[in-house]
Parts: sequence; structure tokens; C-alpha cells
Amino acid sequence: MEWMKAVLAALAGVSLASGQDAGALFQKHCASCHGPTSAIRAPQLEALRAMSAAAVARAMETGAMKEQAAALKPAQRAALAQWVGQGKANEAHGWKQQCAPGVEPRTDSSFWNGWGVDARNSRFQPAAMAGLRAADVPRLKLKWSFRVGDATSVASQPALVGGRLYMGGADGTVYALDAATGCVYWTFHADAMVRSAISIGANRHAKYAVFFGDLKAQVYAVDAQTGKLVWKTGVDDHPQARITGAPALYGQRLYVPVSSLEEGIGGKSNYGCCTFRGSVAALDTESGKIDWKTYTIAAEPKPARKNASGVQLFGPAGGAVWSAPTLDVEKRMLYVGTGNSYTEQAAHTTDAVLALELDTGRLAWTKQLSAGDSWNMSCVSGGGQNCPDKPGPDFDIGGSPILRAMPDGKRLLIVGQKSGFVHALDPDAEGKLVWQTRVSEGGLLGGVEWGMAADDKAVYVPISDQGKQRSGGLVALKLSDGSTLWRAESPAASCGGRKPCSAAQMAAPTLTPGTVFTGAMDGKLRAHATDDGALLWSFDTLSQPGGGSINVFTAIVAQGMVIVPSGYAILGGLPGNVVLAFTVDGR
Repeated sequence: MEWMKAVLAALAGVSLASGQDAGALFQKHCASCHGPTSAIRAPQLEALRAMSAAAVARAMETGAMKEQAAALKPAQRAALAQWVGQGKANEAHGWKQQCAPGVEPRTDSSFWNGWGVDARNSRFQPAAMAGLRAADVPRLKLKWSFRVGDATSVASQPALVGGRLYMGGADGTVYALDAATGCVYWTFHADAMVRSAISIGANRHAKYAVFFGDLKAQVYAVDAQTGKLVWKTGVDDHPQARITGAPALYGQRLYVPVSSLEEGIGGKSNYGCCTFRGSVAALDTESGKIDWKTYTIAAEPKPARKNASGVQLFGPAGGAVWSAPTLDVEKRMLYVGTGNSYTEQAAHTTDAVLALELDTGRLAWTKQLSAGDSWNMSCVSGGGQNCPDKPGPDFDIGGSPILRAMPDGKRLLIVGQKSGFVHALDPDAEGKLVWQTRVSEGGLLGGVEWGMAADDKAVYVPISDQGKQRSGGLVALKLSDGSTLWRAESPAASCGGRKPCSAAQMAAPTLTPGTVFTGAMDGKLRAHATDDGALLWSFDTLSQPGGGSINVFTAIVAQGMVIVPSGYAILGGLPGNVVLAFTVDGR
């Protein structure tokens, strides 16, 4: 990489005396997003300083900050990287060892593959697959840990298939580890951070391929055995487009959700907000070819008003799809939840559940849960220039809908929202509301953030309500009518003096028979009994080197292992970069 050689050379030539100038550069170009008074959902300076200077430079040269740093001269970027990045480079990437060459994956029959472990996104792992009884959960002990490169967050849910653990990193590195020991088989370097969950499937060019998306809105297929690229496809050319939700794998297609960060950059008065539209694309798993693509907002954005600075604004825009599509194989449909509008022109498909035909992508029906939710980061500071005249509450649907059947055969689509409401829709009656239950106050970082889990009796709902007087907690709702079965309140947040510190539970929980696993922003991992919410077991991930907040997902469970990430530097979280593997008695 010639660009990295140049950056490292520039870093070597930057004097510490330039720190004052670099600090001024930070205040001018970075503090509005990464400063202590910023409300934007980006890592603050304290978190960034856990990174090495080389990692910060990578972010500005080829990573998430490439566009924002484009106006800086190379010497300015080098000085800024050295001033911000004060952590030590993790040259060994936390590897315990390289696995012995030529070792074949085991053929374990149990696995965790994809976001929700099944096409319905229930996040329920059956007993045979889990290999873990509820009675044995209190005996869980740490077996191994793995530091995920030089990063401030661990946000990519792994897949565990055939004795191998496949996971992505914040620096774009994808790892294939031995699940039993944590040794490394291979690494692959994507073009940007890998935030999506990983899926494994058959491919004619590789016996099995690893499928995932990155934060440049690109989808990859990589040989599961060797780590070599099979194909790569871009699904959206908008500069702020990205893939956060997991592509859903079914048959010979990947169904890819597309989100963006334009909602954030749209808060800047010199930005022509906004032109991004969320979408779902169907890709052929053999070739990477896009078979169809459907935008969540049908109308293309057009010039609208100008802001007070004379910058042309656009609309409609928004409707990001943050999470994995839910597949209804029986009806040949898929369901996605969408985010808010970024502009005044709030389409009826924002803050909504959309039903698309699996084979064609045609929109079959829409159920909007919050109308008129027009919002971008300009609205946080009390009405910036790009804030819509009547700003909404920012009540995205951030987690995947869950498809579940009742004992009488009636089917429900369960949807959580940042509003603090959980909705049950009838997927066979165009999303007709069956029941609706409020579980929390809700808000900008409130209610349900990244998802829920459900078995055949209940849906288990983690509460965020970040910044509220009472945040965190877990609620079990009766599947048939939404009534509350039990509520487990979160203890007061405890972060050992680290800040920020919150008890909010944003991560999607994980279910096994009799047990629901949850994670919190203060790094606490907990296991509750599904019948009454009693605490069975807990672990403080901050006690481990590299530990931080638990966000996005709580754990995967398979082959008798509970595998948990720790570290999430945005949304008011604590930075970290470790993955922890637990087994009964650490065996």
C-alpha cells in the first residue's frame, strides 16, 4: 500500500511541536462531530485517542473519514493523526497464534449463521444448536479472548460454522478464527469497516463463501477456506451509503439492506441536505450480480428550499434500512423496517414496515408506524439551518422485524421502535395492527435500538432510553397480546470510573431454551431466566483488556459456546476491541 507508506513517512516527520496546530485543526474540522459538546453519533476524542496514529491516518485516507478529511493537505492529515492517535498500535492484532497450516474446519452440526440465526430473525437458538442448557449457564467461564485489531468498536456479529468463527473488524479486516482456541486461520482486508453480521453459504467458485457488507456499501463473497476474494459488488453509489444491517442469505440470493450517515452530515449548514434513499438489493450469490433493487422512497430527490446560507436543499430523502431483512419463505416475501425522513417531504414509507416480493422486489404493502418524522442532526442544536420546519422525534425502526407463528397458526410480525413501542402486525393482512405495547419513554437514543428476540411464547425487549432518568432493562411481552410477563430492571451503571457510562441496553438479545442473554453500554453481560427474568449469571467485560460497551448484538451461542463482543465508541459508548468466548467451566 503505497499511500500508507507515504502516510507513515509523513507521520515520522511531524514534530510534536505541531500539536498546537493539530489541536486547532481538530477544533476546526473535527470537533463539531467528535467534540465533548457534540450530539452527533460519532466517537468522542477520548475514544479516538485509544487508536494509534496509523489507524487514524487510515480512517482519513481510505476509511470512514475520507470525505471529511479530503480538504486537508497530507501534512495536516499526518499532524492530526499523530495528535489524535495516541494509542499504541496493536501490531499482533491480538492474535494468540496463527493456526497450523492446512487444518480443515471441523464438521460440527451446530452453528450460528447470519443475523437472526433463522430467516425469521427470531434470534432464538434451539437446544441442539446451542449445546448449552439453562442449568449450566451459571457455570460459564471465560475460555479465550481476541483483540480485534487497532479499533475502538466491535460491531460485526460473527458466524460460527464448522468449528470456525468468521467476524469483521472496524478497520475492514475480516478474520477466520478457530472457535475452540481463538487462533487465526486467515485475514481478509475489505475497503472499509465491516459492520454487518456474517453469513456462510455455498458457492460454485468456492466450496463455501463468507458474505458480508462494508461501510462503502459494498458486498463481498470471500472463500471460507482460504480468505481469497470471490467477488465484490457495490450496491449504492451515494457517498454516504453504507451497509450496517446483515445481508440475508436464502437460496442463491443475498438480500442486502442499505443505510447511510447522510442524516448526520446533513446537519452541517454548508451541506445540500439530502439526497440518499434507503433500499434493498437482491444479489446473485454466485456472481454478485444485482438481480433487483428497490428504493424505500419511490420518488427521486429534487431541489426544494434554500437554507439561510443560500445552500440548495433537496428531498425527499431518508428511509434507511439499518437492519437485516426478515424472510417469509412461505409467502415469498421479505420485510424490512425503515428509518425517518431527512427532509420536510416525509414519505409514507419512512418509519415504516415494508413488504417486498422476494422474486421481484415489488412493494406489496406498507405499514407506517410514525408519520411526518422529518429529522436530521441539524435539529439537535435547537433548529439548525437544515432542520425541517416541523422536526419529528427521530423514531427509526432500527432492528429487524421478527416473524413468529402462534400455536393456532396465526402469524405475527413483531417490530420494536425507538419510540418505546413494540408493535405486532399481521403479515397476512397487509400489516394490520394486532397489538401495541409501550415499554419505555423512548427518544433519540430510546426505546428499542437494534432489535429483540422471540420464542413461541414471548418477545424479549431490551430498553435503551440512553440519557433518560431510567435507562436500560429487559421486558418480556406475551406474544399473543403484548401484555407484560415480567420486567428486569438494570442496576445503576458502573464503569469503573470510565466515561461516558450508561446502563442502556441497545444490543439485540440472544435466546436459548430457558435463557435470554443481554448486553449493556456499561459492559455488563447478563443471562436471565425466560420464565421470570431472574438473573442467572453476569460478567463485567470491562474487567478484560480491551473491554468496552456492548452494543448492536449481545452474543452468538453455538457448539456450547457463548461469544460476545465488547467495545463500541459511538452513541455514547465506551471504546474497546475484544471478543470473549465462554464455555461451561471454561473447558
